[in-house]
Amino acid sequence: MNSTAGTVTAAEFATAVTGLLNHIDLDDVTLLPDRKQVDLVTDLLQIQSRVAGVIHTVLGAVDRAEAAMTAHGVPTVSWLAGELRYTRTQASGMLHQAKDLYRFSQIGRALIEGRIHDRQAAAVTQVLRKLPTDLGVQAEAEAQTTMIGFCDTFDSQHLAGLSRHLLEVVAPEIAEETEAERIARDLRDARRDRHLTFSDNGCGSTLIKGSLPTADAALLKAQIEAIAQQMHRTALELHDPGVEQPSWPQRRADALVELARRTAVQQAAPKHGGDRPHVVVTINYHDLLADCHGAGLVDGTGLTPGQLRQFACDAGILPVILGGASEPLDVGREERLVTPAIRHALHVRDQGCIFPGCIFPGCNRPAADCDAHHIIPWADEGPTALHNLCLVCKHHHNLLEPDKKRAPELQWEIRIATDGIPEIIPPRYVDKHRQPRRHQRFRQPTG
Repeated sequence: MNSTAGTVTAAEFATAVTGLLNHIDLDDVTLLPDRKQVDLVTDLLQIQSRVAGVIHTVLGAVDRAEAAMTAHGVPTVSWLAGELRYTRTQASGMLHQAKDLYRFSQIGRALIEGRIHDRQAAAVTQVLRKLPTDLGVQAEAEAQTTMIGFCDTFDSQHLAGLSRHLLEVVAPEIAEETEAERIARDLRDARRDRHLTFSDNGCGSTLIKGSLPTADAALLKAQIEAIAQQMHRTALELHDPGVEQPSWPQRRADALVELARRTAVQQAAPKHGGDRPHVVVTINYHDLLADCHGAGLVDGTGLTPGQLRQFACDAGILPVILGGASEPLDVGREERLVTPAIRHALHVRDQGCIFPGCIFPGCNRPAADCDAHHIIPWADEGPTALHNLCLVCKHHHNLLEPDKKRAPELQWEIRIATDGIPEIIPPRYVDKHRQPRRHQRFRQPTG
């Protein structure tokens, strides 16, 4: 304790907080009255933000002193990533915020004092960075004071959009002229900072993160929203409690995948590495004909038997003979399971040329968006012939893919009727009589 000033050093603060955390008792939280519980969360969130201000202040000092280089022989970002196991993106973001709070010192003090929280501080510094660099010290200080005042009213999202209003407050004589410059600068920055990254989380998902100029993203958003609008569940499916009813974010995610699939089906993507982009799946031939286990993508990602069977419905099969050490000895010619001629015949038979292509009752997805589904799976020696094929969209392909672990009467099934028309047979718990259903385009008018 620094007794003369009545303060503690940052090191003493860290030691004291660590000691308190080591002895904290959380069991009594539920014993508090409801109001006390809510007040406690408010206090803890404020403490969290104030501690974040301390961390960024100390981190900024460490970086300016190049302490990490002296102590570990690496820059600050590399030290955070290597020693403390942050990603480089996270480490760079922390250091970036530390530099902003050092530059805009009023914001840093307000954060440590608890007058604003950490999300507001990040939004405010983002706005302040957009101000003209020749604004002057006094005007910049006034801008910081003004933004701190806005924090009493606005959340971080609204604060991020106040750059024009701020300029009108601190420098009204140049606001109009500078607004056009700001828009042009924002566009330059957005183009410079555009990016798209894919990172596997190790749990079967790939995290997609990116940034586009707003005008460029508008076309992508419009296409995804349009596809997502099509992804409704049919009236027949709604009787099945096991059929997922996706949220709008889930529908948008499905729409992004569908957008890529359409590009691949229409062969609109350019060649890469001598061939058009496609998904490569590897599996032992005997496993393919047996239980479909053991399949995976070339990067090691495993596939379920159901996923593999869907890939095999309308795929190109490329036989590769491996030696004892799994080295390729011979590569055969790729053989398409569903040829363009067969697919054209499917479009004609299932009336996909003039009507929606998917044959599931109530579905209106066009034929170009559909897979050629093997009624008897190809892996079970189902022939690639018209009497064993039908057009189904991706969603209904998932629904109709047979599961060997479930009784047939508990699954959605499909068959080709004696008149050549595809029919859907609901599971018993949807229709106890399992009455075959046809898409409305196949129904004959009566009367």
